[in-house]
Amino acid sequence: MLFEDLSLSKSIQKAVFEEGYLNPTPIQEQSIPIVLAGRDLIGCAQTGTGKTAAFAIPIIHQLHRIVGSSKKAKQIRALIVTPTRELAVQIGQSFDTYAKYTNLTQLTIFGGVSQNPQVDILKKGVDILVATPGRLLDLQKQGFLDLNHLHVLVLDEADQMLDMGFINDVKKIVKLTPKNRQTLLFSATMPIAIRELAEMFLQDPAKVEVSPVSSTAENVEQRVYFVDKTEKRNLLYHLIKTDGLSNVLVFARTKHGADNVVKALRKKDIPAEAIHGDKSQNARQRVLDAFKNKEVGVLVATDIAARGIDIDQLPFVINFDLPNIPETYVHRIGRTGRAGNGGIAISFCGKDEHPYWKDIQKLIKVDVKTISDHPYQWHAGSPDATEKPKNSNRSGGAHKSRKSNASKQNKKRWY
Repeated sequence: MLFEDLSLSKSIQKAVFEEGYLNPTPIQEQSIPIVLAGRDLIGCAQTGTGKTAAFAIPIIHQLHRIVGSSKKAKQIRALIVTPTRELAVQIGQSFDTYAKYTNLTQLTIFGGVSQNPQVDILKKGVDILVATPGRLLDLQKQGFLDLNHLHVLVLDEADQMLDMGFINDVKKIVKLTPKNRQTLLFSATMPIAIRELAEMFLQDPAKVEVSPVSSTAENVEQRVYFVDKTEKRNLLYHLIKTDGLSNVLVFARTKHGADNVVKALRKKDIPAEAIHGDKSQNARQRVLDAFKNKEVGVLVATDIAARGIDIDQLPFVINFDLPNIPETYVHRIGRTGRAGNGGIAISFCGKDEHPYWKDIQKLIKVDVKTISDHPYQWHAGSPDATEKPKNSNRSGGAHKSRKSNASKQNKKRWY
């Protein structure tokens, strides 16, 4: 299938063509017709599959058809809620790109910066609003937001919003929107809590799952190093110097851990930066730009901050700390091997993390290559290798929600 087969407006087709898009990705091919038809949608797709375009392109098509060349005061007709500032910026840029030959306008709002420039634009009016939950609710309480004319609501990276504790904020936001809205929910994983959220807020949604959560890209070479916990920094330096690694995204479990890895690398004259929630928006954007421009060779990130990193040609991902949730591993290594490029995913596994690695292997069902030719190894078959680490319980206690009565009613739709 080609993009020109999706019955999109010529303005959008021109913008898409200029971006080099010819064939839609599977998530785009399946989702765009559903969104154009006005149905609610649950989309499950891991990172790098093109899901932003899967909702942005049909939303622009619909709004352009409705708004047309109207010179009336602009009103918020599409709201995209996403958990991090980096993701919000990227989504906003995507809307700007795909809508550049229309008269639609978008604004991206997030915390950590002055609200005044955002408020000034809101007062002038916008068609599309991309927002993080906190800043959205803050400006709404101050009376700067009117969502009564909303046509479509997008909840992006829903699983991450759940992990970050935004679930109550999301519920508040949904209550601020018209009941006859179209709702699209996208998530890299589908835990029970997300399915319950969908039952509450979506009406008879279509479901699109282009890639099982357990799948890892075939063009990503996976390697594991069994390494003593205290030697991980030495191993990281060893690989960077011995193998000449550059453009490396390193995952750390905590913000403090990310900063410590950066400090250790800098002591050895390796240009490295950290990106996590404690840094200001401007600082995070500067670091990300420096990494994209290859001014910084190593970027150390937490999982939350990494959701905003979108680089097509990222050759290396290193799991400095293994995640205790297997699906997070799939999401992490999906940062490499994108847009048809190859990639290498390296994992450091300490003795205390071996149970995590066993859970990951059960999920991905891939025979990952073990690299034993390094000076800091421990053996996975040692007697204490099977000990469970403390606090390894991964079962999140989610309250079972009743399906909203409103979701059972037939409501007038905006399309």
